[in-house]
Amino acid sequence: MNNAKQFTDEVFSYTNEGFEQIIYFHNKATGLKGITCIHDTRLGPSCGGTRLYNYASEEEALYDVTRLAKGMTYKNAAAGLDIGGCKTVLIGDPEKVKSEEYFRSYGRYIQSLKGRIYTGQDMNITLKDCEYMDKETDYVSGVLRKGAGSTTILTAYGTYVGMLAAVKEKYGQDNLDGLTIAFQGAGAVVQEMVQYLKKHDLKRIYFTDVKEEKIEKFKELLPLANFVEPDEIYEKNADIFSPNAIGAVINDETIPRLKADIIAGAANNVLEEEEKHGKMLEERGILYAPDFVINAGGVINVYTEMTGYHEPSAIQTTEGIYDRLLEIFKISSQEKIPTYKAANIMAERRINRLIEMRQDTVDSRQRFQWNIE
Repeated sequence: MNNAKQFTDEVFSYTNEGFEQIIYFHNKATGLKGITCIHDTRLGPSCGGTRLYNYASEEEALYDVTRLAKGMTYKNAAAGLDIGGCKTVLIGDPEKVKSEEYFRSYGRYIQSLKGRIYTGQDMNITLKDCEYMDKETDYVSGVLRKGAGSTTILTAYGTYVGMLAAVKEKYGQDNLDGLTIAFQGAGAVVQEMVQYLKKHDLKRIYFTDVKEEKIEKFKELLPLANFVEPDEIYEKNADIFSPNAIGAVINDETIPRLKADIIAGAANNVLEEEEKHGKMLEERGILYAPDFVINAGGVINVYTEMTGYHEPSAIQTTEGIYDRLLEIFKISSQEKIPTYKAANIMAERRINRLIEMRQDTVDSRQRFQWNIE
């Protein structure tokens, strides 16, 4: 009983940190089990992907979903979108639990929230999975009938232009020529990015993954890429270290091993502890492109669906990641703070400006009504 109370207290403690809602849900018939965290809806309905992962415990899943939901609020604000942040984690083995009824039951759950959240692809969730969800809910994005399809395409493009921004800041060059990149993870995003990498005269590419099918696919796309074992990727002589798999990979153990000048990738929450490890990177002179800014292409894709899909607008907004990162690097330099903190400040300033603007509008209307009366 004491353990149950301690866990309940931990869940409710998030409301004191600004989280709006945490929902546990379960469908016995399909085996669906998960947690939704809504962090902030002050700018609009919350938006964030769904990931499926075989968490060791509910506590571990809660820790992940809250970090991810807060990150989505900042990501959406920094991308210039008028939506808040949320995340859902489904607890289970992706190789065992997936089925049409599993995802349709999840879609029915999403529909029950009546537009409070919009969701789409994340780790281990495919376009096909989203198509099943779409049969039961109006609030899933990244499906073909709505015009955009997979979020992978713009996530990859945004990560690529973000790399270019980081290279511009660090080396003063406008391309990737002569550089070496070490990719941690060779999944769909990195595979999609290959078409852009081929435009440059790269010196070398290292990559790693734990799934054989992804390794073989990447070798097929880039035959000259060099596969290394997962634990070796940190120590490769690379200009750019690109994390594109799980989070928290930049930590006490890995930072001393890094030989790269730039960290730029599509993974979420790559700093295990933002304050501590962001500062460590700065002290070592490693330029960090904040993950929630560089990987925002996917949510930009989703937002464009929510407002009426227009591909040129989605591409143009994604290309804006380049300028947003340069602005973050400028704030970091001027205010002498790590880039992760500069990104947070940029997002917070936008949220606060819009809230104040909306409040001023309401107050003006109230004053105007009062004067008439």
